[in-house]
Amino acid sequence: MKKTHSGEPLKRGTLAKKLKCNLETIRYYENIGIMPQPMRTPSGHRLYSQSDQERLRFILRCRELGFSIEELRKLLSMVDSDGYTCGEVYALTQKYLHSVTNKIADLKKLERTLKAISKECAGGDTPDCPIIEALYLD
Repeated sequence: MKKTHSGEPLKRGTLAKKLKCNLETIRYYENIGIMPQPMRTPSGHRLYSQSDQERLRFILRCRELGFSIEELRKLLSMVDSDGYTCGEVYALTQKYLHSVTNKIADLKKLERTLKAISKECAGGDTPDCPIIEALYLD
């Protein structure tokens, strides 16, 4: 991960606005240990360095792409050790890609099933619903 140290430290509220995330999201990531505890002002306000900001941006992007917290921990562990290889990152992302491919197949199956059983429904006012019946049978 690119680490630069220029730029002003930001308070949590400013950082949340800048990265368009919730304050509680940042707090959560600190609590579970994937964001480091930030430095503090003498009055106790949290200040996030440029590297903290970049790390949070990386975390948010990975979460946006659907990486689980555990997968994210593995990626961050590699980055934090500075001993990772592109091959290790590739292997992890290929494993994730396989999982995504399986989820897509499951979603396509779900879509086909819902379309098929929805065709049987007239959407009327009777309590006999073919969708409910199909869901009980499948």
